[in-house]
Amino acid sequence: MEDAEYQFTVDWFSHHTPVWNQLLDQHKPARIVEVGAYEGRSTCYMIERCAADHPIDVWSIDTWEGGVDNDSSVMSDVEKRFDHNVAVAQSNAVHSANVRKIKQSSNLALATLLAAEMGPTMDLVYIDGSHQAPDVLSDAVIGFSLLKVGGLMIFDDYLWYMEVDTQKNVLNMPKAGIDAFINTFMRKINIVPYAPIYQLYTQKIAP
Repeated sequence: MEDAEYQFTVDWFSHHTPVWNQLLDQHKPARIVEVGAYEGRSTCYMIERCAADHPIDVWSIDTWEGGVDNDSSVMSDVEKRFDHNVAVAQSNAVHSANVRKIKQSSNLALATLLAAEMGPTMDLVYIDGSHQAPDVLSDAVIGFSLLKVGGLMIFDDYLWYMEVDTQKNVLNMPKAGIDAFINTFMRKINIVPYAPIYQLYTQKIAP
């Protein structure tokens, strides 16, 4: 991921790759949905890693409009870097990597994708979009319906909170939304054990 052709300005992802490497080597996902793409670092990683084995399809969902924790004034340039970085990764991929960029709010995009797919067809759903608990819960519930039994759902920022939020409002953190999903779907998922919990790694075990 250090190719000089890439145009990354931040790295919130690479320190998670030791766990991802193990999971992707084991599960070898071919159909992937990611909610929250930013500059495409995770997208490019998945292209490099997964398209090394077989052709893949990736649905990348983001508004590229910013939010409470991202400056909206820079998001146009962020989106341009996403487009550039994904094109670099695709050009270097061993097998084809079909990336469908969906510039839309995640609840609408996931619902539209679920209607088009008409059921669970995805091998991996990565949730790293809004950090607001209700949004994370909505993304997880719809994403679960898209996920095949045996597929992985990975949540970013399980322990994240806004440093400027001195009251640590739980609704301004992903954790409350993730916990609500885990508690409700506990008979349908397993949490991958022994992994660091800044991200939370789960596997769907029942429809």
